[in-house]
Amino acid sequence: MNRSQLPLFPESASSIAPEVDALFYAWTAVSIFFTALIAILILYFIVRYRRKQEDDVGQPERAPVWLEIGWSIIPLVIALAMFAWGTQVFVKIYRPPSDAVVYYGVGKQWMWKFQHPTGQREINTLHVPVGQSIQMKLTSEDVIHSFFVPAFRVKQDALPGRYTSIWFRATKPGTYHLFCAEYCGGEHSKMIGSVIVLEPRDYEAWLAGGQGGQTMTLSGAELFQQLACQTCHGENGSGAGMAGMAARAPRLAGLYNTEVTLADGRKVIADESYIRESILNPMAKVTAGWQPIMPTMQGQVTEEQLTQLIAYVRSLSQQEVK
Repeated sequence: MNRSQLPLFPESASSIAPEVDALFYAWTAVSIFFTALIAILILYFIVRYRRKQEDDVGQPERAPVWLEIGWSIIPLVIALAMFAWGTQVFVKIYRPPSDAVVYYGVGKQWMWKFQHPTGQREINTLHVPVGQSIQMKLTSEDVIHSFFVPAFRVKQDALPGRYTSIWFRATKPGTYHLFCAEYCGGEHSKMIGSVIVLEPRDYEAWLAGGQGGQTMTLSGAELFQQLACQTCHGENGSGAGMAGMAARAPRLAGLYNTEVTLADGRKVIADESYIRESILNPMAKVTAGWQPIMPTMQGQVTEEQLTQLIAYVRSLSQQEVK
């Protein structure tokens, strides 16, 4: 078996991977250095200050003040530097760039279901273009799963009942292993897949290969009409009531990622998790100034349809910005 069959470390194939690796190598080097230093000093002191005679009695000795200060300050400075460096990398991993394209992933025993913003759906395989920042919005249909691509150095739990987020930008075309890194049941070991990174031209050809349908936004707009959401929220989420009727629900256009005041005085951000909860359990967070008349959609929409509705609400805010 050669080294390529059993690599010591996974391939580095994302923009954040070199920074994660540098941090890991630095921490490993610091750990090895101090482990070796302590081991060598222990061996030296064993030999240098060993008891030579049976009647030898050790004399109490106090370490100099400068030594006491030194072995307290130096580790503190090193630890703070490691913390600051690690925090910088952590923030970068979990704060997607403004040009990131949102893809949705749903974990289910025992598979990954993905949906592209252009409508294509995949199971246990995700095609992405090289050089494009990809933000994964993750959730689960049942238990906790964990989206883990070692070559990208990214890992994020997918939780039932809410959305989590992670992003990456692949730097090399190729096929990379995708794992569920959280034990999720008897078939956990089979919950594996692949992220296939293509050159932009090849990715466009794949999109045009007849493997998808309409975009998530259009699918969400159709669902919005099918579920009769417009009877209260108005056409295109405008907040305007139907003809001859007063508005009965909050305006959705421009809602996404803004602050919402609730009937109990609390303020929340209208992110994906808030919108999802409002669809499935509308009584949980009633908007101030509106009556709690919205029926629950629990059992009427799937996780994929929820992501489509959320994509539609997101698009309404983007249209407002334009």
